[in-house]
Amino acid sequence: MIPAHDEKTIKRIHEGKYVAEVEVTLHYSGTDWDPTIDLPDIQKLERIQLALRRGDVKAAAKEAKVFELLPLAGE
Repeated sequence: MIPAHDEKTIKRIHEGKYVAEVEVTLHYSGTDWDPTIDLPDIQKLERIQLALRRGDVKAAAKEAKVFELLPLAGE
């Protein structure tokens, strides 16, 4: 059994032409439900997703690293 521990990771949210990288903490407690994410991190993910959905990049960028996707011309 893996001992209980926390692990920082990056979750990516894709909305339209934007992608946000959000740092969250995964919690491992040694149960079948592992890993879990705390409610504040889930709420942060949702805030960022909703901000990107409305095109509010400035609000999303307060809590995440935001990238704009650009299409590449095919050959």
